[in-house]
Parts: sequence; C-alpha cells; structure tokens
Amino acid sequence: MNTFGNFFRITSFGESHGTALGVIIDGCPPQIELSESDIQHDLDRRAPGQSTMTTPRKESDTCQILSGVFKGKTTGTPITIVVYNENQKSADYEHIKDIFRPSHADFSYEKKYGIRDYRGGGRASARETVARVMAGAVAKKILQKYIGTEIYGFTRGIGTEIFSAVDKNFIEKNPLRMADPSHATEQEKRIEQLKKEGDSIGGVVEIRAENVAIGLGSPVFGKLEALLAAAVMSVPGTKAFEIGEGFGLCTKIGSDANDPWQCEEKKFHTVRNANGGILGGISTGEHIWFRVGIKATSSIGKSQKTADKQGIETDVQISGRHDPILLPRAVPVLEAMTALVLVDQWMWHQAQCGN
Repeated sequence: MNTFGNFFRITSFGESHGTALGVIIDGCPPQIELSESDIQHDLDRRAPGQSTMTTPRKESDTCQILSGVFKGKTTGTPITIVVYNENQKSADYEHIKDIFRPSHADFSYEKKYGIRDYRGGGRASARETVARVMAGAVAKKILQKYIGTEIYGFTRGIGTEIFSAVDKNFIEKNPLRMADPSHATEQEKRIEQLKKEGDSIGGVVEIRAENVAIGLGSPVFGKLEALLAAAVMSVPGTKAFEIGEGFGLCTKIGSDANDPWQCEEKKFHTVRNANGGILGGISTGEHIWFRVGIKATSSIGKSQKTADKQGIETDVQISGRHDPILLPRAVPVLEAMTALVLVDQWMWHQAQCGN
C-alpha cells in the first residue's frame, strides 16, 4: 500500500535511484497559505549530508509544487509535490545485486514480487520518506492554523543510554537532534568512532504533540494510539513503539498506575499524563507523547556473512554512503507521520461530531 489516510489522503511514489520521488495529497482544505518554502524547511531537516552524522549523499531535495496551489493558497484540489534525485550512484550496488544483505528487505521483496530494484533498495529505501515529510509539512500547517498543535521530536536515547534532560531549544542546535545538552558532545564522538569502524548504532526517538484537540480517535478499531503506532511503524528502521509511561506503567499496581484527574481554571488534566494524552483510544487534550525504537543502520562497512540468490554463503561488505545513525534524520519523518494521523483524525472528528 502506498496510500495513507482517509479524509486527508496521501499517495507516495518514486524510488531511491529513480528520476524523482513525490506525493499526491487529496483532501487538503482550500485557502491554506502554502509555498515551497513551507515544505522545504522540514525537507532540509531530513536531507542527507547535513553533518558527519549522516550519509554524505549530496541531494538538495528541492521540492516543486506541481498542482493544487494557486496564488499561494491551496485550492482544495489534489496537491502534487516532487523532489528530483540528483546524486544517484547506482554502480555502488551492482556487485551486490544477487546478494541478500543482512537485515535488509532484499529477501522479502524478491520472494514477494520476483523482482526488485537493488539500487539503494528502491521503495524499501528510507529515501522514500521525502514524500511523507512533504505531506507532513502541509498537515502541520493545517493543525497549526485550526488548532494550534505543535509537533516536535528528539533523540531520547542512543544504544543503551537514555538521556533525561529535555531542552526543546537545543534540539536543532546539534547534529544528533538530542534534547540533553550535557551528553551531546560525548555522543557525537561515539558516533564518529563507530563510523570510522564501519559500524552503526540505533536508539530511541521521542515525539511530542502539544495543544492537541480533544476527541481524536474512536472505539474500537480506530484508537488513536493504534493509528499512531501503525503510522510510525511504517517508517523504515522502526522496531518498537511505547506511548506515555509505556512498559513502566505496565509494571505498576493499579493504585500507583492510575493517574487522577484534576481541574484548574476550568481545564481538566491528569497529574502525570501517564497514558500519553490518550484514554479509551481518544485524545484527552493533554499533550501526546510516545517513543519509537529505531534499529542500527543495516548498511555497514564491516564484512558480514550472508547468502546469495542461489543459497550460497558469501561475504558481503556494503560500500556506498550510509548513515552511522538513523535517528537525527528520522525525527522529521516521525513528526510528519504524527501530523498526518492527527490531521486525518481531526477531519474525521469534524465530520462525525462537528466542533
């Protein structure tokens, strides 16, 4: 499936080494002010070559709006946005075209379709996420205009280390998009060393959505946390999802786990927001917060054992340009998927329940 959403519906297209990647957005409200610069900001945050922490592939990722916008405003008709590939190096993959790389989608794509684009992974490549980021930028504008919702993410943990401090203003000031200034320098050195060794590392990204409308999501199969989990787990490299106090909450007895309601200045909120802003699958108006586990980049420079199409065991050493850590560039992608779920559910709620 390459289409996502119900009322705010997007279709992603293109491959890592194809001519272009893009997205078609259907259901965007009319008269939303929109320009390429609104979208470019988040694309630049996702783009390769930002620092030594990311792949050195050089792509400007300059977006172009082809339809759905007139005189700087959305028209209510389908919006098409594209990014043209500029720096493909398909020859880097020629020597491994018949090899199933460890922890990649090579085997599953080959067995499902009988054919696969081995140049950078085709549709399995994380480069496909430019489409999500472009659509997410539009969704963010809608949420900001009508509700005032703000969505942001940061690197909560790297490897086995989890960082406690959260300085929102520090996130975009360091290449790892960490929110804890006290650990950033040491982690940068750690990633640089792994890169020299031809290795990689995973970790945890935390996403927060503040000023969320009350009533998003629905019983029984439309629970908001389930929709968010499905959305973020569709992003390449994601392997775990935990909302609110998550697994820690599940270890408590009921009297400790329960999170009492309070009312201050006619506004209801819970003491800890332990359930991540969602109860019964429906948003409570408190901020939504969850964490996503992302595995280490599968493409590494170290020699590894694997098998080829004929079932013959072989050694593989993956050349080319790869991220030693996926987390910094995953942040804007996960923000985008969160925005896509929230705007779609806001429209659903408006259709069913009105304001």
